[in-house]
Amino acid sequence: MLDQELNAPKEGAVTPVRLTKRQNILQAFKYLLFTASAGLIQVASFTLLNETFHWGYWLSYFIALTLSVVYNFTINRKFTFKSAKNVPLAMMQIFLYYVVFTPLSIWWGEALTRAGWNYYVVLIGTMVINFITEFSVYRFIVFRNHMYTNKEGQEEIAKMQAEEL
Repeated sequence: MLDQELNAPKEGAVTPVRLTKRQNILQAFKYLLFTASAGLIQVASFTLLNETFHWGYWLSYFIALTLSVVYNFTINRKFTFKSAKNVPLAMMQIFLYYVVFTPLSIWWGEALTRAGWNYYVVLIGTMVINFITEFSVYRFIVFRNHMYTNKEGQEEIAKMQAEEL
């Protein structure tokens, strides 16, 4: 009895969830859809800033990327990863990813557009690279041990466990 009490998870402790194959596929699909909607926000804001205000590539890209990241983080945290993880901590981890990604993507974006590449070809290519790398950061670093910890996620886990019985 004492051994069971010592090994029991502490209240508020996070127990990593093992996702089923179906859940992994659904998670990737949700991420694709939500990130595509963030991509629309990024392209629309980039187009507005670049075409209407005639701002240069890097400034238009930076503002559009920032808007997209805030939206993408918020929606994917709640619906894709179903996480109740400390928001400031999770945002700090994503911020650190962007401390690396943003200067690199601005650098290659400026270099390619100055070399004559179409702004939108560069933007879409950069968005694809961002999609793949950001999903990996969310899935394997930021929310690795914090998936299905919000109310909806806990309800889904309870439902799955009840079906197993």
